[in-house]
Amino acid sequence: MTDLTGASWRKSTRSSAQGNCVEVADNLPDMIGVRDSKDASGPALRFRPEQWSTFVGATRTNRLSRARP
Repeated sequence: MTDLTGASWRKSTRSSAQGNCVEVADNLPDMIGVRDSKDASGPALRFRPEQWSTFVGATRTNRLSRARP
């Protein structure tokens, strides 16, 4: 499923007031949507739940490295 119709988007409670946030929709079956909160009608990334879980786990344990230019 790639359709995001019916997605319920939410921002992190740690979002800043400057609007530089991402929104996540995790209410759809077999898909997690991620989009830029400043461009709600723009493109969205789609992840399988296990991919999203791996990403979130890696960020929580600081196992991601920054891309270098």
